[in-house]
Amino acid sequence: MNPNFRKLIPWLQAQWRRWRVLPFGRGIVVPPAQPPPAALPSPLRACATVVIPALNEAGHIADVVRHARADPATAEVIVIDDSSIDDTARLAREAGAEVVTSSMLGKGASMRDGVGVARSEFVVYLDGDLSGLRDQLVTDLCRPLMRGEADFVKARFGRRAGRVTALTAKPMLEVFFPELAHIAQPLGGLIAARASLLATLNFEEGYGVDIGLLIDAHRAGARVTEVDIGTLEHDSQPLEDLAAMANEVSRVIYSRARDAGRLHMEQIAAMYESQRQATATLDYILSRRRGRTRLVLLGMDGTITSQRYLVELARATGQQAALVKLLESGFDAAVRDARIAALFKFVHRRQFEKVAQALSIRPGVIACVNRLRRAGFMVGVVGEGYFVAAEILRRRIFADFALTHLMLFEGDVCKGDVRPNEAFESLQPTGDTRPCAGHAVQRFRLDDTNPRVETIWAVGCLPDDLEMLRQADKPFVLDAHASDRSNEAGFTHIASFDALAALVDESPRGEA
Repeated sequence: MNPNFRKLIPWLQAQWRRWRVLPFGRGIVVPPAQPPPAALPSPLRACATVVIPALNEAGHIADVVRHARADPATAEVIVIDDSSIDDTARLAREAGAEVVTSSMLGKGASMRDGVGVARSEFVVYLDGDLSGLRDQLVTDLCRPLMRGEADFVKARFGRRAGRVTALTAKPMLEVFFPELAHIAQPLGGLIAARASLLATLNFEEGYGVDIGLLIDAHRAGARVTEVDIGTLEHDSQPLEDLAAMANEVSRVIYSRARDAGRLHMEQIAAMYESQRQATATLDYILSRRRGRTRLVLLGMDGTITSQRYLVELARATGQQAALVKLLESGFDAAVRDARIAALFKFVHRRQFEKVAQALSIRPGVIACVNRLRRAGFMVGVVGEGYFVAAEILRRRIFADFALTHLMLFEGDVCKGDVRPNEAFESLQPTGDTRPCAGHAVQRFRLDDTNPRVETIWAVGCLPDDLEMLRQADKPFVLDAHASDRSNEAGFTHIASFDALAALVDESPRGEA
């Protein structure tokens, strides 16, 4: 035997022990099988940041925080509070959590904020309304991550799937993402994942955030698995929210399917746009009043923000000179508004939203809105701007709704057309029939759902919000400048939102 070859024999034997050959003589080698899970150590070190998005969860939040802190895998517990109007934040702190106010209303924003402040290798999401949690839940969710078996873990629990899961999410996954159809609770909010992975994912703002993360993690090449956590008690979703939840989940799955090249139906984008428009209708807003009998309507430009949205949008899109020319023209208001909308044709929705995100909020607005909602008021942003921007501002100040005109989009690209909101149309067939926010105030007052609206406050600036102020029971004029003062009877002039907050009686009425 060749001496050189004899020297290779020990090395070849070692390689044979390390590798196995697949059957059927294909000659493909794969790494040896890993030891069974039972042979691997459990994660006994503190390795996870537990993030709990919460909105008005005073009934359960302390128990959830204490349960998470007692787990050996928990390094820290962070509650991301959506400006709750109950004692959620206080109870969470007393239970030992770090409490951070979210950057924007919505579970998705809170989850994203949690990743931004987490200091651990893994992030575990728990809901703030959970009960019946078993011991070492965080450890169980983190175990596949610690073992290097997974990058993204969903909890499976012994509860019959909800209606939206059974009728919307799972059937759609079977069609568009069959490789994820086995996930028992695709809409569940109990998730563990590597922080580095989560930092690369897109967090949807609505009910679709959890299934969006699941699909995006899978598409990013992450290893996805489930962990059975036994039984779980979870507050039920209000019946009136189920339709909105189903629509949002559908939209997220459709959009992911389209991005993955698994969908070729342009009408899906149109369906999503119709869904957006539906949330801007008065009927939708009134369906969410939930017994509240007092309303506060806030103007947009000059009130919530000292800047004017259209001016900032024109500056961002290079249309500032054209906008000034139209504003100074003698065109009829309807013609002028149509021509202004045409300036932004082909501008992407993201640009509209980016400008709204950058607007500065007046001091005291968020605290005042919180105080009003604590007192049982339903708070809305009402004006003659564009819903795409008003909705962003609404969520930034943690208000309940936005009611404005609709800039129309197709495939997230502006069509250059604006549709007046039907709520702004005149109730009278004759006289001044121009659409305005004052007509919307009248329609709120005519809602015959019991209990009926008792009083409507309006906060605005002059002259933009004059008609809305005239129709309100308590009109407040924000005096940003001396020229804003009005001699109209009944108008109360306030110097700031702090002054308005001081007038609010915090005795709760209705459901917030």
